[in-house]
Amino acid sequence: MNQTQLNHTAAVLAKILTFNDPANVVLSNYLRNNRKLGRADRHEIAETAFAAIRHYQKIAAAIRRPHVQARKAALAALVLGRSVNISQIEELLNEEDGKKEFLSSLKARKAEFLGSLNTATELPEWLIDVLKTHWSDEEILAFGRSVTQPAPLDVRVNTLNGKRDKILAQLQTEFPNAIATPFAPNGIRFPNKPALNKHPLFLDGTIEVQDEGSQLLAQLVGAKRGEMVVDFCAGAGGKTLAIGAQMANKGRIYAFDIAEKRLANLKPRMTRAGLTNIHPEKISNEHDPRIARLNGKADRVLVDAPCSGLGTLRRNPDLKYRQSPETLANLLKQQQSIFQAASQLVKSGGRLVYATCSILPEENEMQVAEFLKNNSDFELVNCAELLVAQKIDLDTGEFLKMNTAEHNTDGFFAAVLQRK
Repeated sequence: MNQTQLNHTAAVLAKILTFNDPANVVLSNYLRNNRKLGRADRHEIAETAFAAIRHYQKIAAAIRRPHVQARKAALAALVLGRSVNISQIEELLNEEDGKKEFLSSLKARKAEFLGSLNTATELPEWLIDVLKTHWSDEEILAFGRSVTQPAPLDVRVNTLNGKRDKILAQLQTEFPNAIATPFAPNGIRFPNKPALNKHPLFLDGTIEVQDEGSQLLAQLVGAKRGEMVVDFCAGAGGKTLAIGAQMANKGRIYAFDIAEKRLANLKPRMTRAGLTNIHPEKISNEHDPRIARLNGKADRVLVDAPCSGLGTLRRNPDLKYRQSPETLANLLKQQQSIFQAASQLVKSGGRLVYATCSILPEENEMQVAEFLKNNSDFELVNCAELLVAQKIDLDTGEFLKMNTAEHNTDGFFAAVLQRK
């Protein structure tokens, strides 16, 4: 890293480390406003900024108010998060300002950092307190360490365009490290995360970026040709597209969301994937009167509920600092309201899938228990049995519970319910 890159990194971190806005938004806005920065500059700035977030507990233990001392935080991120030797960055250090001594002392505190649960796991105290009611310290440590590792790039093969084995063999000629995902039947994993957004197979809709855990949610929906399916919180539509291919482009999928921008992102993806059975529709909230026309008519309803996102910390490490016990409490009320509203659309004998990208039982098992307590016309369906029936060798019990430490996917939860 050179002085110019360090200056830019410090400027970015001064904003990111307040945790007022999503880190990726702050970073992309900054890079857009500094168009003269080259590819190598952008890479150094982004890698160091995210290293600072991933190692923020250690940095905050060593620096008071890191966003105010952003240059110091950037140097700490290089040493702690990117394993840079102090000798490699001598030219960035002023002998008189004590930063070299600071970085040396930081390295010397390694044993101390490993001895404290919050610095060893890189999880904030509030989250550790929540997790301690469900997990042992060893489980918390395994989770914390797993989400500080970078995520691989997973893609899903669009089965309208080809079979996974054939597409994988084709991709392996360019990317020898590409492998089949161990659980999702249409997934391919790239451990070294190549840029694929201009690859011919991406441009023609043959592959779509989607984490393996997310692909498994679509497998649990299990949609069939000719059915009516509702994706109640569709977002940008990754799971919607997977369900559309599952239905062989037959039948009808309603993709509801409250965000116009997310639905707008879905439309070009539908076109690229060759899907014509998806109908995106903006709704004002889960009680929008336009939803009522589908009451009791849907064969399958997927509720990928708004959640803390704590299963996606490999990709969004700042989320754990932008959530709190208060935001969690608000989410729990919203989740139950959406769960209840979506259930009205399920027809007799139909399937309701409740899912989150969270690892917290408060958002997951406890929400399902609350729903079942108030809705005796629904019963649980065992997720492991549904996956076995699809020749997917994965058993996490009656619920799907994907954990980064164990499965190398984002953290996902799903429960499948059926209207009696």
